[in-house]
Amino acid sequence: MSGTTVRPAAGSSRSASARSPRLPFSLTPAGAVIAAATLLALGLRGYQLARPGHLLGVGDYDDGADFGSAIWLIHGVLPYRDFVLVQPPGITVLMAPAALLSKVAGTAWAIAAGRILTALAGAAAVVLGGLLVRHRGVLATTATCGIIAIYPGSVQAAHTVLLEPWLTAFCLAGAVAVFDGDRLASGQRLAWGGAALGFAGAIKVWAIIPVAVIAVFCLRRPRQAARFAAGVAAGFLIPVLPFAAVAPGRFYDSVVVAQLARTGSRIPLAFRLQYLTGLTGWLPGTAVFLTVALVMAVVVAGTIVAAWRVTRRGPSPLEWFAAWTAVLVTVAFLIPVDFYYHYAAFRGPLLVRAVALPAARRTDGWQQPPGWLRRSVIPVAGLVILVLPLAVPWAENSQTPTYSSTLPAIERAIPRGACVLTDEVALLISADRFVPAGPACPVVIDGVGTSYALGSGRNSFTAGGVPAVAAVWRQAFRAARYVLLTPYNSYRIAWTPQLRAYFRASFARVSGDWAPLQLYVRKRT
Repeated sequence: MSGTTVRPAAGSSRSASARSPRLPFSLTPAGAVIAAATLLALGLRGYQLARPGHLLGVGDYDDGADFGSAIWLIHGVLPYRDFVLVQPPGITVLMAPAALLSKVAGTAWAIAAGRILTALAGAAAVVLGGLLVRHRGVLATTATCGIIAIYPGSVQAAHTVLLEPWLTAFCLAGAVAVFDGDRLASGQRLAWGGAALGFAGAIKVWAIIPVAVIAVFCLRRPRQAARFAAGVAAGFLIPVLPFAAVAPGRFYDSVVVAQLARTGSRIPLAFRLQYLTGLTGWLPGTAVFLTVALVMAVVVAGTIVAAWRVTRRGPSPLEWFAAWTAVLVTVAFLIPVDFYYHYAAFRGPLLVRAVALPAARRTDGWQQPPGWLRRSVIPVAGLVILVLPLAVPWAENSQTPTYSSTLPAIERAIPRGACVLTDEVALLISADRFVPAGPACPVVIDGVGTSYALGSGRNSFTAGGVPAVAAVWRQAFRAARYVLLTPYNSYRIAWTPQLRAYFRASFARVSGDWAPLQLYVRKRT
């Protein structure tokens, strides 16, 4: 053998970097990019939590339900059987270790631990995204890791305990195991990858989209398809079955009916496009958002076609996976009635891979010159400077008030262990007044979800006429000693004339320094 270095042919699915040890921080250009992007992601997500009031204050309406379910779990109160939870129990299981901290440090510090873990999960997506595409060279790795690190939806969703950072991390972990370079892996890797994707489905049912795409790829290989399906089934059923078996009817109503049969006002297209395009800091109007979205679609399609024409070969399974999941997730976000800002965190990593992989195809196997990183410092730094103002959700643009200035007063006014009813349980968690002292206090952690699940998809404005929904709120108000309401309570509590009459007759308003919140205490009889 001579000492001549054999250069891989253009279009090869395996580059020299792919044959290097699969370590996220190995001393290669791609490894350096992954490390730098991960540090940037940690910095952005850590900055969010470091802002005044954000670590121990209220993070979001959903984090109260998601983390509250874990707190109740460690007290032996089960989701679906004892209260409505409109998501699969994956987040409950994941947050249980952090919830245990509440027994010694209080619920505020427990949810703070959950927020830190969620921020780490968001940063882990950068590492996993890099591992998935690093065999395609520095270009694909830089685009994938860089965009995941600073994509506004990904950054914003990691500011508290939300599902999307965990969903994205487990989907990426599954993809890393399922794909060996550009091709599907074989043997146990398919099973382990399926297990990770199955557990992602136990966090949020959106994971069915990447699972379905990979399943199509496996159809020609029945034995491999069986391994993948077995992994998916195990990853989903092991965490889900113990809860679903205890209350199968309520589980179906909560996880299926509440998600598929929702009614109410449709979220405007402009809001969806604002977050799906990443232009969260601008409000230029629907026409501009639609134009940007169309440009993105043209760029994705054009990049795939251009790579196809240049290399004279069609997209690899990995490229098809990235493209189809991005398309299907986008469609899935445009059709339903509901859409929330943190949904975009799941789409961002999919979209960037759909562009980065075909764009990098011509560079497969390239050995970058020694000065490449130095020459890239200025343009990369410029890109970061331009995008950072859009990526960082500044305090005045936060989706939910932290109520940090009112929490101390709430904590002083409500005795520890009191039965408190609220339309936003994140307030009680942050004020360490979430867990009552006795078992007689009903558990309602998600008023909106309760209306959807027990009201066959009806929202809180119309679900009060459903006997099951009315019974939940009637029982909750009759047992409560205190009621804490936000300005948004009419969107979350299924008020009826009878319920309002009982509330006015039974509770008196308490004065205090907690505006815009309203605190009520039961009248003495």
